Amino acid sequence: MEKVLGKKLVAAPQSRRSSGLIAPHLDWVTVLLYFLLVALGWMNIYAAVYSPDNVINILSFDINSGKQLAWIGASFLLIIVLLVVDHKVYEHLAYPIYGFIILLLLVTLVVAKPIAGSRSWLELGAGIRLQPAELAKFATALAASKFLSSVNLRQQNFKDQMILAGITVLPPAIIILQNETGSALVFSAFVLAYFREGMSPLILIVGVSAAAIFILTLLIPKLYLIAGITILMALATWLDFRLLRRFKVMIALWGVVVAMIFSVDFFVNDVLQPHQQNRIKALINPEADPLGYGWNVTQSKIAIGSGGFWGKGFLEGTQTKFDFVPEQSTDFIFCTIGEEHGWVGSTVLIALFLLLLIRIVSIAERQKSVFGRAYGYCVASIIFFHFLINVGMTIGLAPVVGIPLPFFSYGGSSLWSFTILLFILLAIDANRTKELAR
Repeated sequence: MEKVLGKKLVAAPQSRRSSGLIAPHLDWVTVLLYFLLVALGWMNIYAAVYSPDNVINILSFDINSGKQLAWIGASFLLIIVLLVVDHKVYEHLAYPIYGFIILLLLVTLVVAKPIAGSRSWLELGAGIRLQPAELAKFATALAASKFLSSVNLRQQNFKDQMILAGITVLPPAIIILQNETGSALVFSAFVLAYFREGMSPLILIVGVSAAAIFILTLLIPKLYLIAGITILMALATWLDFRLLRRFKVMIALWGVVVAMIFSVDFFVNDVLQPHQQNRIKALINPEADPLGYGWNVTQSKIAIGSGGFWGKGFLEGTQTKFDFVPEQSTDFIFCTIGEEHGWVGSTVLIALFLLLLIRIVSIAERQKSVFGRAYGYCVASIIFFHFLINVGMTIGLAPVVGIPLPFFSYGGSSLWSFTILLFILLAIDANRTKELAR
């Protein structure tokens, strides 16, 4: 009996020590996917800047791959910090972190030097720059998740809805003032997370419908579009006579849609800046000006199409080597993958991202707290939006808005942002698993 008791007395401290380690409780499949995407991204950044006439070592700080490696190393240190810190800190300090990032965005707006017409970069010295707009994503995700954990989104009042809208809209409003429209658009992805937490689907339907009307107005003559919408509304009323009881509402809705259709031209021609107008034109018909506003999309599709099934091989992409596609190590890095690794490589990359998104959603769903679940869906929504728009714009299905491919595109601010987003979630999940193991 004493031996049994002695074993218990010895075993208990060992159990407590093992339960205090976070590593055994990490979702290592997600961690592996992260490292795999980062490594593949680093190799393709080198492929995008590689020149056979002037071969430079992949580790050299004279090219983007060497600089990215430094950011990757810093990200690994950041991961350790994120996992060591008590996971409860992220929820408790969600609002202070959000407030600090808002302040940083405002400071950037005032002190940042214009770069390509945008005031969004802070100079840290030694040639290092930081883009606070990227960090605003995880800060907004924390603040929104904290707020969602304190209210019932299915039953919240108008005041709560306005608070949540304010949390979500404030960062992109400042970012738009910095002239970074692409980064601001990312915040619309939070609607997907809010929908999971009980937000009315009407808001999502209205948003998608408005975007569809905007695009259709650019593609179809206005009178044809109005006639089509009128016929659809009449058909819906005929199929469901209950809609006749809301005849005035239907007429008002029809009026709003018509007003939207006629306001598109004003918005495009008088509100958007010339370079933004060109992006819309390039999306609708890049062939109309292949040497002007359609250059990026046209060359991107040529590069991806030239890769064929298997691709031309690593460092063998001709479109890449001769700089036909601008920004090929950042916004258009998917072109490098399509050209050098073909349909197979592109499919593998898409599969990796889909697997990562599935893992993130799975992690979010197994959280016991509303904060953890809401934050998980915020992470999934942001990564999904970046992935969808980045790949979409390289193949001509989305406007060119300067959105990086997560973990792949060159840029320290982007890499840090996605690393923080993902590993805060993994830290929250690991501690949930650790508590269950006790």
